[in-house]
Amino acid sequence: MSDKKIELKQGIKLHLIPTNIFKTNLVCVLLTVPLEKETVTKNAIIPFLLKRGTENYKTQEEINKKLDDLYGASFDCGIDKIGDNQVIKFYVETIRDEYTANTENIMEKALNLLLEIIFKPVLEKGYFKEDYLKTEKERLKKVIESKIDDKDLYALENCISTMYNNEGFGIYKYGFLEEVDKITKENITEYYLKLIQTAKIDIFISGNINESKIKDELLKNENIEKLIPRTENYKLNNEFTEIKQKVEKPKEIVENMNVSQGKLVIGMDILSKQKNLQCVSLVYNAILGDGANSMLFKNVREKESLAYTARSNFVKQKLNIFIRCGIEIKNYKKALDIIEKQLDNLKNGDFIDEDIKNAKKYLISGVKAVSEEQDTEVVYYIGQEIAKTNMDLETYLKNIEAVTKEEIVELASQVQINTIYFLKK
Repeated sequence: MSDKKIELKQGIKLHLIPTNIFKTNLVCVLLTVPLEKETVTKNAIIPFLLKRGTENYKTQEEINKKLDDLYGASFDCGIDKIGDNQVIKFYVETIRDEYTANTENIMEKALNLLLEIIFKPVLEKGYFKEDYLKTEKERLKKVIESKIDDKDLYALENCISTMYNNEGFGIYKYGFLEEVDKITKENITEYYLKLIQTAKIDIFISGNINESKIKDELLKNENIEKLIPRTENYKLNNEFTEIKQKVEKPKEIVENMNVSQGKLVIGMDILSKQKNLQCVSLVYNAILGDGANSMLFKNVREKESLAYTARSNFVKQKLNIFIRCGIEIKNYKKALDIIEKQLDNLKNGDFIDEDIKNAKKYLISGVKAVSEEQDTEVVYYIGQEIAKTNMDLETYLKNIEAVTKEEIVELASQVQINTIYFLKK
């Protein structure tokens, strides 16, 4: 299955994912823009300002009352980071019309409410309300400050920001603390009005869908009518566009903090441009550190007992792999040596067919689970849209199955350590 794309206007796209598996319909609206220092903090506060009220529903309480009237529809919003892009997300989930008492058009009403929240905020004399802005600025400050409370996240974000010199993917998705106080009702309103006329907009709808009806409803929706065509204002990141430079010597960053457990993050670049790169990278990463059968889990955590946690994750948009371990501080050098040994084993082909089989089984199980969760399936197609890869799930499975040992070894020779970050006491 794949999503059907309909361009409503240039840079504004409707994605339909028809399915009868679920008793709900899910609508997700995304505003995607490049991750930039100058705008990241403003983008981070906007969804939380918008959820405070609309022209017709002045408060969150009134919005919640309207959602209750729609058979308990649920609404949420937030911020995400996909490659070098910041994504402002809004979504609403409703019961399907056939399960309502009078077969009401619940999804249409919920979609209209969602668009009103995004495009018709409650304003006071033409600006966002001062008291709402003050509350959301304090909330955003707490979110940014709380990053340090999660030492795993803190170490990972610092490794990424070092690798990318605090540019693009290296920017924290919620922005900078020092920028929050610079936000005023005047400049955030001006920025918001610019944002909705320049951002890449994607509307994803999953469920029991009447294609022509939904398209017609959106085209005549007054909020959509007011939007102007726009160029696709975002950064294209995928294995075809991401270019990595060879690093002569990895950066090594050691930070001291009052922690009981050391946090080791190793950021690695994939230099390869081989065929089927995304799926080869996924299998490589699964063998290395994704799952209980991985080399890191078996050797660093279980065999040597050097780590409380040992895992790796592949970031396809940026062709990076991040190894993350929670270790005793005294074991830093030994853990590094054993991790590097696992990387050498992969380069030398020192792994068996069972390792590949287990990795593929693990990945295929995850891919098959995508279509079993409505929100997960939408997230999958969001990633495909932003990367312009357009790979349906069936092709994804076939490409994973097709990965060979020779391709994994070839990739392993093109994986380099870029940055080693260690947080210790």
